[in-house]
Amino acid sequence: MTDTPEIPATPSNETPASPPTPPTPPVPRALTEAPAQPTQPLPDYVASAPTPPPAPGAAAGSANGPDAGQTTGASFRRTKPVLLVAALAVGALVGGVAGGGIVLALNDNSSNSSTTANTTPANITVNNPDNATTVTAVAAKASPSVVTISASSNDGAGTGSGVILSDDGYVLTNTHVVTLDGATGDAAITVQTNDGRLFTAKLIGTDPISDLAVIKIDGATDLQPAKFADSSKLNVGDTAIAIGAPLGLSGTVTDGIVSAINRSITIASSAAPENSEVAPDTTTPGQQSPFEFLLPEQEEEQAAPNASSSTISLAVIQTDAAINPGNSGGALLNADGEVIGINVAIASAGGSSAASQAGSIGVGFAIPANLAERVSKEIIENGSATHGLLGATIGNVTDDATPTSGGTVGATVREISDGGAAQAAGIKAGDVITGFDGIPITGATDLTAQVRALAGGAETSVTYVRDGKANTVDVTLGTLK
Repeated sequence: MTDTPEIPATPSNETPASPPTPPTPPVPRALTEAPAQPTQPLPDYVASAPTPPPAPGAAAGSANGPDAGQTTGASFRRTKPVLLVAALAVGALVGGVAGGGIVLALNDNSSNSSTTANTTPANITVNNPDNATTVTAVAAKASPSVVTISASSNDGAGTGSGVILSDDGYVLTNTHVVTLDGATGDAAITVQTNDGRLFTAKLIGTDPISDLAVIKIDGATDLQPAKFADSSKLNVGDTAIAIGAPLGLSGTVTDGIVSAINRSITIASSAAPENSEVAPDTTTPGQQSPFEFLLPEQEEEQAAPNASSSTISLAVIQTDAAINPGNSGGALLNADGEVIGINVAIASAGGSSAASQAGSIGVGFAIPANLAERVSKEIIENGSATHGLLGATIGNVTDDATPTSGGTVGATVREISDGGAAQAAGIKAGDVITGFDGIPITGATDLTAQVRALAGGAETSVTYVRDGKANTVDVTLGTLK
């Protein structure tokens, strides 16, 4: 058991002041099926009614694919297609928004109920500390470290969430929040803090491979950074608490558990147009790019105008805490109020209609804290982040025409790149990779996601089966260009 942070009482007769109403949360987009800086302790947060917000702050001033030949596997096999919805509310525009290679889904009731919400400052009010729960304590402690992000450009507007990395204004969020699902690389960004202050912000850098980005708030000096947990120590069943701005409702708190770890999903890339080149060594014979294909659920769909067909594979935490459009970039926290993940996507059990894709069904996904923290530090230091490269063309064992009876699932090595990490480690075509960095591998999506989660040049281990015998070798990864 961990100690629960103490929460002082808040007078219940104080009424928060209302800040300027943020942009109306528009319509979520549909995606394809499944895929910090300082860590100083969080100070105790005294829950109190917010003071009137001061004037706004000063005015503001490479999507790469999976390893070659990857078949983006279906982590969810059901009778109906399972779609992922990036947890960002993106407006439907004349001619359509660039939406990652698929058509934007229009939510029939989005212009009614979801547009009338009043998003006032969301300080946590505690009327009865004696009956406060762990969730209350976490919300009071961590909410000041979560912000609401609004992005807008000629291509549209949208809202998402972010996690504060430093007291002077570095904030971690998703690439798809600040690029409007890949539609623009120069969106105007506004940030609303938990206490109702409004700031402009500038983009520091994006990492489309992990769907993470860092922005810098202008003129901030007294923000409360989040504390990141070690996500490698998570257990299924651990408490998971999500804080963000679903549908533009800032400061929304939901809770549940960690439903699965090391889940692999595939979603559309949200690289800004100028960053959408594909690494040369990821091209497969017969394919101009490994991104230029449609998953089975999309074979009948047409891409939105100017939409990218790129996809990325992510290793994620799965949770049943309710996550909805607008939660993207927000925090998934443990019972101590530490960030265990950055919310990135949700699953929907319906078909292609907007109504079936708009809400949470208790299957949400977050980028693990260890990956998020590494990438954010690299972006702040270098403007970009690195990712591992195995140097092999891979596929799924289950895609083979005649799978070996009594064999094992895994990622089949189809080709080896000369001079690559796999060749140096003695891996050969025909091997079946069943483990990577101590994590079981069931297919190409798993392997790609885990390789990309490590930095370029990282040392790790690979377990593979050759001629019915399992072998484990040390590998020094290359760097994805």
